[in-house]
Amino acid sequence: MAEEGTSRLKIVGAAKRLVVKVGSSVLSSGQSRLDPCRIHHLAVELSSLRDQGREVILVSSGAILAGSGQLKWREKPREIPLKQAAAAIGQSRLMWAYQEAFQFQGQLVAQVLLTQDDVRDRSRYLNARNTLLSLLELDVIPIINENDTVAIEEIKFGDNDQLSALVANLVDAHLLIMLTDTEGLFTADPRKDRRARLISVVRRITPDMTLWAGDSSSGVGVGGMSSKLLAAKVAIASGIPTIVANGKTEGILGRIMEGKVVGTLFLPEPARMASRKRWLAFASHSQGVISVDKGAKSALIRRGKSLLPSGVVEARGGFRSGDVVSLLDEDKLEFAKGLVNYGMEEVNKIKGCRSSQIEKVLGYKHSDEIVHRDNLVLMEKTG
Repeated sequence: MAEEGTSRLKIVGAAKRLVVKVGSSVLSSGQSRLDPCRIHHLAVELSSLRDQGREVILVSSGAILAGSGQLKWREKPREIPLKQAAAAIGQSRLMWAYQEAFQFQGQLVAQVLLTQDDVRDRSRYLNARNTLLSLLELDVIPIINENDTVAIEEIKFGDNDQLSALVANLVDAHLLIMLTDTEGLFTADPRKDRRARLISVVRRITPDMTLWAGDSSSGVGVGGMSSKLLAAKVAIASGIPTIVANGKTEGILGRIMEGKVVGTLFLPEPARMASRKRWLAFASHSQGVISVDKGAKSALIRRGKSLLPSGVVEARGGFRSGDVVSLLDEDKLEFAKGLVNYGMEEVNKIKGCRSSQIEKVLGYKHSDEIVHRDNLVLMEKTG
């Protein structure tokens, strides 16, 4: 335990830039409404981290919760239009609560609303990054929430867990902290198994961990531990250590940053991906697919080669040059993503050809490669 504490202290001590995610269950009073005391304590802890010279970004759920409270609903809505309506009402209430709490600490905050489209598109991704980094330089704490009034699929899954991992990736964070209503990851569901044991350190996320993880137990949030596992998987693959802990524990952030053994620490993979490849792997959205043969897959995975026309079997999806595409093997499983140098019709014309034949077939040649290795990321490690 002493050795683990030393390891944690080393990790948190080196973490200058933090992303802290707080779930609706942490902010709830238990009556489908915001708990002002929790928000106040959170503001005190985050402002203290800022005073220590750390940069802090808060990813906060709670808009639907706040809207439900304003509407005097006893339970959170189930239908998407009602969730979006509650979010529209609650977002200003949520930000007002944060604004008031942080103002007492003399700390400026800024509201940032994002959807997955904002991180899937490369130019919008970079714009969001520049905005957040500028706010940090101004000693402002950005408070990020998903734009639930327009999001559809995202509103139903994850409770901002995935968003927090993408934001950590976006700003090159040194540590991701996800605060929830449980102590961390257990060996079984502690609600059902008294023998369940808290796992203090995870060195590698294994498939059986997903079986241990459950859905939200509060009925307020929607993420649950399974969603946090997926988010942690993205973060640690990007080289970002991640801690999941109980946000209802008094002084939890201070205890974490002191290196105390609380919650579950997910250790990062030793090799951190380059920023462009992290975007490709976790934030980008494929515009089409390219199926490749066994030889091409082997060359890409084992020898770090680029994808050449000779290894292409088929292209689908109507993508254009410069788009992100998924690479599929002969079993139709995605194993890589990359930026393509040719559009779908062009790829189908030159598939199976040698690079030296491209100009003869098309009448021109942009590149010898369909996808250059510098613009390609392997997905096998992430799933």
